Amino acid sequence: MSGRHARLVRCGVPTSYLSWGEAVALFERRGLPESTYRNLYDEEYILVPGPATVGGTLSLSDHEHTPWGTGETAERATGYVVDGDLTIDGNLIDEDDGAQALIVLGRLRVGDVFFGCDPKLLVLGDLDARTFGGTMTDKLVMVHGDLRATVTVLDDEFVPDLVTGTVRTRLVAPSYIELERVEDPTPGRPLADLVVAEVLREDGTDIDIDAWRERIERDEPVLR
Repeated sequence: MSGRHARLVRCGVPTSYLSWGEAVALFERRGLPESTYRNLYDEEYILVPGPATVGGTLSLSDHEHTPWGTGETAERATGYVVDGDLTIDGNLIDEDDGAQALIVLGRLRVGDVFFGCDPKLLVLGDLDARTFGGTMTDKLVMVHGDLRATVTVLDDEFVPDLVTGTVRTRLVAPSYIELERVEDPTPGRPLADLVVAEVLREDGTDIDIDAWRERIERDEPVLR
């Protein structure tokens, strides 16, 4: 588990449980396409009124230490539905199989994002992150907007299932990974100028994915 537990900084009203039928009704009202939410498990979720702000790193594998793991929603559910924008002051990670889903019915702003297990992340708006990435997982990542990150690291066939807008990032990925509408905000700038030396391979042009993941999980910077 990350050294910092997430805490709730701001949220309008208390969380509550949401049946699958109630979740679908909410998705329909907010305009989340059925082609997106049909990929979720039809089980119980936790409703988080938005806009909400979370301090610290949020692990989708550790409900007890999330801001929503106490009070009326102390028992874990299949995932979290944030009805509005979500800001995470720290990172967003998973650390083990059985990670909970995160559905954001608005914009998601976050520090570093790294997935290596089996999360489900659905974002109705834009996703703004310092960095974004993952390694091969049984995952679902769909963004109905732009994905913006200084650096995106995709490893071992990990790639978002859907990004409807532009991916604005420095993309570090094998040549066989295809991601449409990618715009590099720092063309011509060496990767070594963007990231810390500890995450680079010896040639300085590629990322050591294990070092990258470990630093994010320890809340250590990966960008300069």
